Amino acid sequence: MGIHTKTAIENIKRSPFQAISAIFVFLLTFFVATTVAVLVLALNNSLKYLETRPQIIAFLKNDADENAVSSLMLKLQSDSRLKDLKYVPKEEALKIYKEATSDNPLLSELVSPSVFPASIEFSVTDLNLTQNIITEVSNETVVDQVGFTANIGGEKTLNNVLERLKTISNYIRIGGLSFVAILGITSFLILTVIISMRLTARKGEIEILSLIGATNSFVKKPIMLESVIYVLTGVIFGWFGSLIMWLYITPSIFSYFGNIEVLPKDPFMFFLMFATVLGIEFVFGLILAFLGTHIAVSRSLKRLK
Repeated sequence: MGIHTKTAIENIKRSPFQAISAIFVFLLTFFVATTVAVLVLALNNSLKYLETRPQIIAFLKNDADENAVSSLMLKLQSDSRLKDLKYVPKEEALKIYKEATSDNPLLSELVSPSVFPASIEFSVTDLNLTQNIITEVSNETVVDQVGFTANIGGEKTLNNVLERLKTISNYIRIGGLSFVAILGITSFLILTVIISMRLTARKGEIEILSLIGATNSFVKKPIMLESVIYVLTGVIFGWFGSLIMWLYITPSIFSYFGNIEVLPKDPFMFFLMFATVLGIEFVFGLILAFLGTHIAVSRSLKRLK
């Protein structure tokens, strides 16, 4: 163990309550940062799910001409804004209905294929294009009405749901990032204050070191290592606390959202996501430690000399 590392550890032992305070603030900061990062990713995955599933259903008129339907299919297939195009005839619509009502066979016996209109299902490449495409498809002569899967509702309802999801996502991004920024600034100020207090308490020691020819770099190194210990300890425990929380609530999230993969279900991808967040937090934490220590040490050394 190097002399600077020993000095840093000894400084921490001398004032354990200051060290605990600094670590706790960083722990809280990076716990919130990890939680917000995963929450934003989950919201993005939820919105992406809506973009990748067949959502729009164009119900065809019962007397629709086959040639007109074929022309519409060709037109939609050539539209680069659409994907996952599928034609559902009346018989298949009846089959889907029977599967959905398998727990009550009487309902299936009361209907015939003629009750269910044929339909064309598709999704869009960009949700912002949804409303224009719905309007265009609704104006087709063979289309009776346009609906949506997943019980989203009518045209106005879909637009409202998507807008609400985007609004909630933006609020969480802005609110979460603002909260993390406030905690980050608080951590930075507390680190600066603690380092300044440490240097003031070691005024006599620093003066002796200066008299025997110690450079500013020699004085800064143990302080810098001390700051790094505070920050990395806070990052690890904050990240680990958030990981434990997400591991606890993830089964409930998977059960509630069903097929919507709001978070990776593959354990490897799940932990890879958290490992990536940890790596990013390490980088920001080290930047915070070096910047805060440099400012505090530079100002303190000028006053002490």
